[in-house]
Amino acid sequence: MRRCVKCVLPETFPGVTINVDGICNHCAKAKSAREIDGVKQDYKGRFDGLVEQYRGKGAYDAIMCYSGGKDSTFTLAVLREQYDLRVLAFVFDNGFMSAQTPANIAKVAEHLGLDTILFKPRFDMMKRLFRECARRSIYPAKTLERASTICTTCMGLLKFSALRVALEKRIPFIAYGWSPGQAPIRSSIMKNNPQMAKSMQKGIFDPLYKLVGEEIRPYFLADEHFASDREFPYNVSPLAFLDYDEHAIIEKNAALGWVPPTDTDANSTNCLLNSFGNMVHKRQFNFHPYVFEMSNLVREGYLDREAALKKITEPEDTDTVAYVAERLELDNA
Repeated sequence: MRRCVKCVLPETFPGVTINVDGICNHCAKAKSAREIDGVKQDYKGRFDGLVEQYRGKGAYDAIMCYSGGKDSTFTLAVLREQYDLRVLAFVFDNGFMSAQTPANIAKVAEHLGLDTILFKPRFDMMKRLFRECARRSIYPAKTLERASTICTTCMGLLKFSALRVALEKRIPFIAYGWSPGQAPIRSSIMKNNPQMAKSMQKGIFDPLYKLVGEEIRPYFLADEHFASDREFPYNVSPLAFLDYDEHAIIEKNAALGWVPPTDTDANSTNCLLNSFGNMVHKRQFNFHPYVFEMSNLVREGYLDREAALKKITEPEDTDTVAYVAERLELDNA
């Protein structure tokens, strides 16, 4: 498999072309560091202005989709300590949390003085969804360029459950701990609206409804949530426009009582299911679901190429994969 000599995108990734010099089309058209810094400053200024506009207007300033992982932990600290926001931590338990994750969540929430909602969907339904996602891709191929079918399902349930809470509690911001590789700067601050929410919800809801029917409805918006008197919140991914350094993040998290788990893969610091989802995705599409994120981090100078390559070529832990397959009652061979 050929890979770009500058980033780590393989020739199997959709839309990628690699020229005679070994450089992919994404690297060839990449903006300079100076241009990127300018855009980041613009978006930071925009977020600063929105915070001044909305802070203190309600019971909560933001709801944070908190996985208990490295990046979302650091984002929580930024929102609390740098922006002085009252944050509601929204934890979505998919049934495959790392053994260390609940302790990390509790320690960080206590250290930062956070209210926390632990939302755990019924596992019999989640198992049916994940089993089917392991057998086939239920979403359009374009949707799966940046995440596996399993992760797309999990994140879809999380996003719309959090949006539902934000609307009901009239919270102005939904925050995510996406890395700069996951969240392009120009989509790091996005105002939701009813039309957009309906369209995005349909893309996730319809495939899941075909699998489990009405059981999926409580995790998505109902007609009442689209009422005209509701102000839809902003989605914000602060790490896309703030300084991002993995070593500094881990050091800061340690001061909050966060401990790196020892049972997750190279691309997750909270979820055991991730390894299994990565394995399935590679079999289905012949590229790692994190390769686009890693290539962006390399291209923008946050990660060196060798470290990124290691993250996407390191084999999944066989014991973890076997545990997930057994819990889902699947043959992982």
